[in-house]
Amino acid sequence: MNVKTSAKVKTQVKTLGEAAAGAIEKYFRKTIAHETEVIKDKDAEELHQMRVGLRRLRSAVTGFAPVLDWPKEASERKIGKVGRILGTLRDLDVMLESLQNRYYPNLPTEEQEVLDRALLTLLKQRRRALKGVRAILEHKTYQLLKKSIEDWLEQPQFRAIEHLPTAEVLPDLLLPQVSEFFLHPGWLLGTEYQDGKVKVADDLNAEAVEEKLAAEGTILHDLRKQAKRVRYLMNLFGDFYS
Repeated sequence: MNVKTSAKVKTQVKTLGEAAAGAIEKYFRKTIAHETEVIKDKDAEELHQMRVGLRRLRSAVTGFAPVLDWPKEASERKIGKVGRILGTLRDLDVMLESLQNRYYPNLPTEEQEVLDRALLTLLKQRRRALKGVRAILEHKTYQLLKKSIEDWLEQPQFRAIEHLPTAEVLPDLLLPQVSEFFLHPGWLLGTEYQDGKVKVADDLNAEAVEEKLAAEGTILHDLRKQAKRVRYLMNLFGDFYS
């Protein structure tokens, strides 16, 4: 990795502690900026943006963990729990939008009637999911999570390495997440181990691919999530790399 060490970059983020505090504040503010509109449920984009903010906040907390003296009330696990609850509602929104606007108009009448019943079921699920989102955003654990982050941002607490120059320790900071990404078992989906080598299956037809995805799709989905975590973390340091 080619890390820039120019004076311009160093003045942008001087220390590891400053980088951590800046990233956490950025994504925390992005998250809570959409909270009121998410509760109102008038615009699905607000939910999407809040969910993205939570993902990025979680990635920042995880990525900067070595330098943070972080409150347990706002742990990575608790941030993730809120994100998953919002994610359930977001997934239903995406599914409903696709079925209603892309597929429904192109179906014959008799098939539209079948889809109508499915849409009613999904709408009931959405009402339950929205209730869950509103409940978690009004719950004392979420309010405590927000307060603990606000308090931390008022007086950030770090470990001893906070004063290290970001450019010098950045590879060490990124490598754990990058290594987990490259060593993920999802990369081996559709491969076989023969004669001490990994062999990519090149004879899979559409049916075989569907079967593998049905059996091992969870692993592939987890690889996708890890890729997002790495992307969110590396986006924080784009100015440091040529």
